[in-house]
Amino acid sequence: QVKIVESGGGLVQPGGSLTPSCTASGYPFSDFAMAWYRQAPGKERVGIATIGTIRDLQTYDESVKGRFTASRDNAKNTAYLQMNNLQPEDTAVYLCHPRPTNFWGQGTQVTVSA
Repeated sequence: QVKIVESGGGLVQPGGSLTPSCTASGYPFSDFAMAWYRQAPGKERVGIATIGTIRDLQTYDESVKGRFTASRDNAKNTAYLQMNNLQPEDTAVYLCHPRPTNFWGQGTQVTVSA
């Protein structure tokens, strides 16, 4: 049974940092890329970062490039999204999604507010 669990969200002031994590089980974690998405209230889910399986190649949406860094620890079946210089527009539920699969976690809430 596949299980995807995100954690590490929270409330942070503008300019602050958070590093959500995504722990997976039930499938060969190292064989799949991991994508991070976010969904703000009333808006569609948007892909913001992906970390691949070959040399951990990363891609980022322009909205987070230079501020967010995706990483993975295959020994721990865990992916991370280091988020720096957070702004109110980054407020959303953050989800991870191994690609290409149909598996999703429940997400972790990130709120950026003074």
